[in-house]
Amino acid sequence: MFLLYEYDIFWAFLIISSLIPILAFLISGILAPISKGPEKLSSYESGIEPMGDAWLQFRIRYYMFALVFVVFDVETVFLYPWAMSFDVLGVSVFIEALIFVLILIVGSVYAWRKGALEWS
Repeated sequence: MFLLYEYDIFWAFLIISSLIPILAFLISGILAPISKGPEKLSSYESGIEPMGDAWLQFRIRYYMFALVFVVFDVETVFLYPWAMSFDVLGVSVFIEALIFVLILIVGSVYAWRKGALEWS
């Protein structure tokens, strides 16, 4: 049977964790000094006067490299729980993990051949 009172701690945690950032933003908005001047509205570049436009176009290669890194980094995190319970799971899970690793290797080779891992 579904017992609603078992979730009291969850709801209290959810409400408190939602109220803390809201209160932090409200208090900082009330207490923060408001001064809009030309120096406040200019962009900050380590104490140096800004030169040129703030909108610079980056090459897509940086984003591709970061995306490939994030994909393979997150996917390899999925291997950790499998490795921790390897002795309990059995042969079928080993074959599934082997297929998963092979897909990662094929994706890595594909990204390497396409030049997504090259900086030049």
